Amino acid sequence: MSAEQGPSGVDPGGPWLVAGLGNPGDRYAANRHNVGQQVLDALAADAGGRFSAASRGAGGARAQVFEGRLPPSGGLPGPRLLLAKPAVFMNESGGPVSALLKFYRIPPERLLVVHDELDLPLGTIRLKAGGGEGGHNGLRSVSKSTGSTSYARVRLGIGRPPGRMDPADFVLRDFSTAEREEVVFMVADAADAVRQVLLSDFARIQATINAKG
Repeated sequence: MSAEQGPSGVDPGGPWLVAGLGNPGDRYAANRHNVGQQVLDALAADAGGRFSAASRGAGGARAQVFEGRLPPSGGLPGPRLLLAKPAVFMNESGGPVSALLKFYRIPPERLLVVHDELDLPLGTIRLKAGGGEGGHNGLRSVSKSTGSTSYARVRLGIGRPPGRMDPADFVLRDFSTAEREEVVFMVADAADAVRQVLLSDFARIQATINAKG
């Protein structure tokens, strides 16, 4: 699989769509549920751009988007990519993602979804290609709207809720002061993982990252 291929070897020559899941608005921006969108903010900043509302022509997608390239690597131009932050609530994420895939003619195999993960310890990053949604409402919406589970994921560990706290309440809480430093490192490492996936072989990058403790 080359740097221009997705997890299953699809190579249509177009960009990747990297979608960061979360809830819209300043009220939710620092929540655990929105850590995927924090990774996209880091990627956009690194590429020297910022997000703007998707054009009306983009299939009516309700999303903040940035279209560009990653910085050059090895003397070659960086790969094309479309960063998207759905401007809808988590359980409706699939609609904007599906609309953008269709408008830009990007197959699901070149979709990379960055999202929070309760079942991983805080600060842990894991890559996954295809499979189930593990109870994540955003992923369920993406799978339903795109009609596919073959897309790749960057899973960001946010840990389990303490005691008997409802997970639905936990993911809508901000990280504690003590946790924020670790989150800063996780976001930076996850942004780097996205870059590696777009520049190299997914299976190799997945094996390297997932082997880490």
